[in-house]
Formats: sequence, C-alpha cells, structure tokens
Amino acid sequence: MKTTPTLIAAALAAACAPAWAQKSAADGIAEYRALLADGNPAELFEAKGESLWKTRRGPKNATLERCDLGKGPGVVKGAFVELPRWFADSQKVEDLESRLATCMVTLQGYSMDEIVKTPFGRGVQDDITALATYVATASKGLPFNLPQGHPEERRSYEVGKRIFFYRGGPMDFSCASCHSADGQRIRLQDLPNLTKNPGDGIGFAAWPAYRVSAGQMWGMQLRLNDCFRQMRFPYPIFASEPTIALGTYMGVNAKGAKSAVPTIKR
Repeated sequence: MKTTPTLIAAALAAACAPAWAQKSAADGIAEYRALLADGNPAELFEAKGESLWKTRRGPKNATLERCDLGKGPGVVKGAFVELPRWFADSQKVEDLESRLATCMVTLQGYSMDEIVKTPFGRGVQDDITALATYVATASKGLPFNLPQGHPEERRSYEVGKRIFFYRGGPMDFSCASCHSADGQRIRLQDLPNLTKNPGDGIGFAAWPAYRVSAGQMWGMQLRLNDCFRQMRFPYPIFASEPTIALGTYMGVNAKGAKSAVPTIKR
C-alpha cells in the first residue's frame, strides 16, 4: 500500500491522541482549581483558626498565644515550613497538628486522650484543622527547610523513609506505589513524586488543603489517614510516630519548595 501524507498524518494523530487526552485532562483540572481559588473556602478555616488561637478556651481558660511552634512563643510566621521538628519540652519530634495538640494540653488544659479519640472534622479535631490552616497560611511562599540537627530528627526521617517504601496489606501497597515515580496519575489526578523535588513541593507543600469532593479542610494527618485507608491498612492513631515520621521524610525531601497552603484539591 502506498504511503501518503494523509496516512502519515492520521497515524501521528492516533499515536498522539492519548497524550493529548492526558494534557487536556490535566489542563482542565488546573483551570478548575484556578476558578475556585478566588474565594477559596480555606479562608474561612484560616479565619476560624486565628480566632481560636487568640481566644481563651479550655479548662485553663487560656489562649494559644504562648504556644511555641519552634520559632519562639507566639511566633507563627515561618513555623510551618520547619515542621516536623524536635521539641525539648515534649521530648518528641512533632508536626504542626501534634504540636498544636501539645499546646492545647499544656496551655489550655485539654486532654490528649480526648483529642486522639475525636474523629477528624468534629469538635476539637475540627479546631486543630482550623488552627493548622491559620498557622500554615502565615508561611505561604516561604521555602521548606526542616531541621535535621537533632539525632531524633534524623531518626524520624529514616523511620519515615522505611514506612514510605514498606509494602503490605491485602493489596501489597506502599506509599511508594503511587508516589515514587514521575508522571503517574490516578482518576485524572497527577500523583506527585514525594521522594524528591519538585514533586514533593507539589505534594507535601500543599497541605492543609480544601477537598472539594469532601467539602472539608484536610490537614496532613487526615491526608495520611486516607492514604492508609486506600492501601487497606488500619488507620494510624492521630499524631502517631509513623505519621509524623512520614511528614519528616516528605518535608525534608521538599527542601527549598515554597509552601502553597492553603490550596484546593479535588
């Protein structure tokens, strides 16, 4: 059969069709987010978080304005992009949400057991999400630079790395199954490579985020819980060492990436 320019063009169109479809889907999602960005519902959570930060609450009737998030008592700007980190007072590596819970216990008199038992999106957990949104938004545009000077910070990174690549459960999945290679997608959604930048700057640097599909604000703790759910693993306990270690691993990998919080997700 004689080859003609028309046949060549048709063959090229057929070969490129999947790539065009992927590009179109990705562009569509980007346009959708851009339309929602003006009037992002996350702003309501940020405002609620600021109010909670400054309001006297809890058994001790105190505010959180003396909470030390790593930059000194009451300092909010710049704290988020250096978490998780080691805190001498708690003798733990803590992420933003677990550190806020620690401050609520020590300054305001809340019970850590009650905080841990409360489901995401309700009561005190909803308050922590709002507080995390407020604190994180204050660092928008700042580069991530998690400290690794303390031995426990370095151990947290190594533990998080092991958990990230650990395969198990009924589906033999790991975090790395979806997030350790470039160019992967699921349900028209790009899957960032969380083992390096710039991928980890797109993933880790984007939470807390407003989930349009759920109509909720999600912090990193809930994001990780949902990942474990999708892998058919048991839910981790709120602020457990494995979830914080995963945050350390991803946060260190995101070094230099600028925080985009609060963002909008599917």
